[in-house]
Amino acid sequence: MSPTPARTSRDAVLAAARALLEEGGLDAVTMATVAKRVGVRPASLYKHVRDRQGLISAVVEGAALELGAALTSAGTEAGADPRARAEALAHAYRGFAAQHPRVTALLFADLGPVTSLGAEASGRAAAPVLDVTTDLVGPARALPAARVLVAFVHGFTSMEAAGAFRLGGDIDAAFEMGVALLAEGLAGPGAR
Repeated sequence: MSPTPARTSRDAVLAAARALLEEGGLDAVTMATVAKRVGVRPASLYKHVRDRQGLISAVVEGAALELGAALTSAGTEAGADPRARAEALAHAYRGFAAQHPRVTALLFADLGPVTSLGAEASGRAAAPVLDVTTDLVGPARALPAARVLVAFVHGFTSMEAAGAFRLGGDIDAAFEMGVALLAEGLAGPGAR
């Protein structure tokens, strides 16, 4: 007699958890709500994830890999000019953050040692940024430059998602100015 076929998959479980996260925040992601979303009993989820912390970790890791792929694609499409690539990566990040604000916020959140972004996913998400900053400032200063670029873009998109730009004005123009100034400053005289 063959075993009973699975009524759901790990991919379906993670997709349901991510949808719940985006719809209602981290508190909306429970084993019970995910199980209900995929049409199984909560105990069935433990075939796919060890616990809720493992579920959240897997969702965040999947988002980091997806973001890394989007950044890589944007950099490739932008061509060889490192400033153009840096700007393209910034725009790709902003687009990702606009579509997935809650999971983007968790990419840099401290969720405890059990719920953390794995080294592989973190490295794959960071690789396109490190590649472009290496081209802009050289290998010795690539990591600090990457941190500056990511801090600006993540900070800006976090504030944007929170509705923190209340003084009016053109938010898109402010983003463009910030990205252009960073790319220019990083690539400017003495950058290497």
